[in-house]
Amino acid sequence: MREEKIYSGSTDWPVIILYLMLCSIGVMSIYSSSYETGGSLFDFGTKYGKQLLWFGISLAAGFSLFLFDSRFFNVFAYLFYAIFLGLLLIVLLVGRETFGSKSWIEIGGFSLQPSEFAKLGTALALGRYLSEYGTDVRKWSHRLKAIMIICVPMLMVLLQGDAGSSLVFMAFVFVLYREGLPGFILVLGFGLALIFVLTLLFGPGIITMVAFFICLIFASFGFRRKQLLALLLVIVVVVAACSFSVQYVFDNALKVHQKKRILVTLKLLDDPKGFGYNVNQSKIAIGSGGFWGKGYLQGTQTKGDFVPEQTTDFIFSNIGEEFGMVGTWLLVILYTMLLVRIVFIAERQKNRFNRIYCYGVASILFFHFAVNIGMAIDLLPVIGIPLPFLSYGGSSLLAFTLLLFLLVRLDANREHELDTIGKS
Repeated sequence: MREEKIYSGSTDWPVIILYLMLCSIGVMSIYSSSYETGGSLFDFGTKYGKQLLWFGISLAAGFSLFLFDSRFFNVFAYLFYAIFLGLLLIVLLVGRETFGSKSWIEIGGFSLQPSEFAKLGTALALGRYLSEYGTDVRKWSHRLKAIMIICVPMLMVLLQGDAGSSLVFMAFVFVLYREGLPGFILVLGFGLALIFVLTLLFGPGIITMVAFFICLIFASFGFRRKQLLALLLVIVVVVAACSFSVQYVFDNALKVHQKKRILVTLKLLDDPKGFGYNVNQSKIAIGSGGFWGKGYLQGTQTKGDFVPEQTTDFIFSNIGEEFGMVGTWLLVILYTMLLVRIVFIAERQKNRFNRIYCYGVASILFFHFAVNIGMAIDLLPVIGIPLPFLSYGGSSLLAFTLLLFLLVRLDANREHELDTIGKS
């Protein structure tokens, strides 16, 4: 590898500053959620002390990426992918089971969750494949290979019993869309999800009738066109088939706790002391914060430990209670700024591998951000994924840090990179 000179002016400091702000908010929120009176922030036997320690480790690991030639990550992308798949396989064989999910392995006294790092490996492998000469996701054969790169780790994580983390890999479809995946596939995916939800709410008969009348309205504007009539008929048949199969899929493909969480979110099941307890307590905490919040360390729901998993899945409720609507909106703005900045960085890359990787990072962070906050405010079912840089957990913090700092590392050398489209 040739030696590269990294100029401080090439480093995207806005991303690093946003990262430091979010991580700092995370440590302070975990401190607020789990501290005892008189407790020290530097007590490494506590959750907040461990998170602070992992913050330092993650920061050191992130900056260490600048010691490598930027081409190193492209050349060895498939190797990283294979290593992380190997770790996922080890988890399936000898992993430690927690809350019904076998997702952890013990390494030297530390617990590691390989599924968090598998997202990094998948982003690298997908970037490598899509940037290779002649690859075009508009071709079915290339599209299927790209989907396989995504689906292999996704299925391995699903076999661990961690359905939430496996769903994160679906975010890579946005990368494929940016690289040429036809838009109708995205529309089809969202359409199927919409049919699933609406069928649970209203039943297959009503959904089929609505689809029929909508198509009838469109047909009235072009009843002489046989092709249009045929297409509308096919749409009605497909909607009916999907709708009438929803209940079978719901009853047989989902576990009991997954079904109940979906029903609670859709308000089809009232279970405030059971499967709806976590979300209900989260909403109470957020609502009690009002506009300005109760103040740092003053959250009564937090101090009373009324919100389960408040340092992990529901850490957003702590922000809402102590800093109110103002605090939650500021947090959303920070995440939005980070995502917009990443997309901006992606679009200025001269190297296709770099651009694809950047979009992979943006997709993963967006999925985690949107779903985690959606869970906390009862817009989405609880699937147990962390809020990036805020939720307690060394594996997730280290993995997200490596994801983001590798992006900064690749971007730092953009002025010296040739456009490798067709040359990888």
